Amino acid sequence: MGLEAVLPQDGFMTTQLRKVINWSRRSSLWPMPFATACCGIELMATASSRYDLARFGAEVMRFSPRQSDLLIVAGRVAVKMLPVLQRIYQQMTEPKWVISMGACASTGGVFDTYAVVQGIDQFIPVDVYVPGCPPRPETLIEGVMAIQRIVDEQGMPPLDGQGKRRPLQIAIEPTHAVRPQPVPLTVGES
Repeated sequence: MGLEAVLPQDGFMTTQLRKVINWSRRSSLWPMPFATACCGIELMATASSRYDLARFGAEVMRFSPRQSDLLIVAGRVAVKMLPVLQRIYQQMTEPKWVISMGACASTGGVFDTYAVVQGIDQFIPVDVYVPGCPPRPETLIEGVMAIQRIVDEQGMPPLDGQGKRRPLQIAIEPTHAVRPQPVPLTVGES
């Protein structure tokens, strides 16, 4: 059922080395979870059997930044945690990508206080913003797939004119539709 069955016994195949490298990078993203709140539960749900992030090549959650190439920041980030997040980002190997998962990581969410960072993109480059409070696992999977498409097309993250990494800043659209409640609500009637 593999490629060997399609090719004849003495056959060969040609391709570009860049395409093979991009395909292997896309097919083996290793996420580093930085989950601090309720978005972390949804992040864990994406690895469960119902959503199965493994079928997209991102099944190996690494808790060592030196073995990761995809940082998923899920939940609010306190000012005291910011140096830790920045150090984790700096220790990750190139090429690396960042997903900001949920309203708290992207904008501070409902925590408009001095102790919560009002968007991690002020301190590290964010490639994909996954909206929601908390976002559904399908939306996070769409964010991972957006990064995979970029890796497949470009390979390395883009650089600006000074040689510094330029964030992709892709925003994912919510994929779920709000349905009415199963039992109609009546207020004030007896």
